[in-house]
Amino acid sequence: MDDERRWNSAPQYEKTVEDSNVPPSYAHYHMHQGTTTQNSGTSDKRVTPGKQKPQNRLGTTIGLAVVFGLVAGIVFQGVNLAAGFITDTTQTDTVQEQIDTAQLVTEASADSGTGQEDTAATGTAGSVASVARAAMPTVVAITSVSIQEIPYYFGFGFSSRSTQQYSSEGSGSGIIVGENDDELLIATNNHVVSGATTLSVCFMGDDVVSAEQEAAETASDSTGDVNVEDAVSAKIKGTDETNDLAVIAVAKSDIPADTLSSIKIAQLDTSDDLDVGEQVVAIGNALGYGQSVTSGWISALNRTISTDDTTGSGLIQTDAAINPGNSGGALLNMKGEVIGINSAKFASNAVEGMGYAIPISKAQPILEELMSRQTRDKVDSSEASYLGITPVDLSSETMEMFDMPVGVFVSEVSEGEAAANAGIQKGDIITGFDGQAVTGRDDLESKMVYYAAGETVDVTISRAEDGQYEEQTVQVTLGKRPKSGYGD
Repeated sequence: MDDERRWNSAPQYEKTVEDSNVPPSYAHYHMHQGTTTQNSGTSDKRVTPGKQKPQNRLGTTIGLAVVFGLVAGIVFQGVNLAAGFITDTTQTDTVQEQIDTAQLVTEASADSGTGQEDTAATGTAGSVASVARAAMPTVVAITSVSIQEIPYYFGFGFSSRSTQQYSSEGSGSGIIVGENDDELLIATNNHVVSGATTLSVCFMGDDVVSAEQEAAETASDSTGDVNVEDAVSAKIKGTDETNDLAVIAVAKSDIPADTLSSIKIAQLDTSDDLDVGEQVVAIGNALGYGQSVTSGWISALNRTISTDDTTGSGLIQTDAAINPGNSGGALLNMKGEVIGINSAKFASNAVEGMGYAIPISKAQPILEELMSRQTRDKVDSSEASYLGITPVDLSSETMEMFDMPVGVFVSEVSEGEAAANAGIQKGDIITGFDGQAVTGRDDLESKMVYYAAGETVDVTISRAEDGQYEEQTVQVTLGKRPKSGYGD
């Protein structure tokens, strides 16, 4: 059977099947069974009763055998060819499918050369370059301008005294973490925006250096609007000085249409399951020159450091270069997901490769609370609010000795002013203002500049009761700051 199949070509298969018109497989055996029956019947009819001729019978038998053998062979061959044609068609389809799959693998690994390199080629999706391409549209450059006042002495000796104002520019980074109907919401570090009179944001591809210069030139604008070429104005939505976090908002209407279509919202991952040795990528506005990308590894977890501004705990340590201007930028895993917010670098001639980031799992709930807050503008000085207290910062030694909470110590309360009317007493410690944590006098003052006289806010205080500080919240209707007044 196999030999017969090999001797025939494909066109013969088709012709035989059409001519025989015999169903496959069972037709061969039907003809085989019919051969014996018809052979016997034909022999009986051809022999005259009583006059049998052995030679004629033998010749007839041989002839019939040849005829039926030819018929059986033709049918047999047709059946085999038909079955072979069907089988070959099925096998051809299967092989074609396998080839297609193999072709896809070949195309994916065509540049790799060997099978061992196929894994590396597939892993290209997690390369530093691909992470950068995916994440750079989510990272922005932030320029802050603050107005500083310094004593200015002139004349002979120190007989006369005044203050001189000068502007100070700072660079930082931010991560686009959300939006609402009107605003784009950006996470950053509190120390990037603290004390800023104006804020501007540059997106991917913008000329950050030129934008910084223009922002500095508009620092005297009382409205804080610094919408210039390649930069849009931003406003502080909320801050958390304790955790060095802040959220700023940019009006969507201020963003050019082509820029708005190209920026992305960052994907936030969890930082709870990080391992030392994982590769990471840091993206930020290093040295104020615009976005730059560095890569390294997670060196340690749960680190605690102290800086001039704050003390951070539970931080991620990495050897990815984090330079001035990177603060507030993204620390990403190799999937392009944010696992941390770059915060600080240990700077020393004897130390290299020690940067720190706030874990995103710690930052996320704080950012969500700040994102939900109302975006406020700084109020005009004529509407400045006033508490009517004398605030004092507490030293860390004092707080530790008397087990005091972090906040502003109230050393005096003015009669008839907002604080006294709300029940705040001398010796209380203000720990929160309108739902925001308060860490010190400057922090409280920086928050109050967004609230006008006459507004009612919740103020959280801690009061000593039987040697222990207990927290409570009071509602305060803010008063108007007197022209000669000092303090809060």
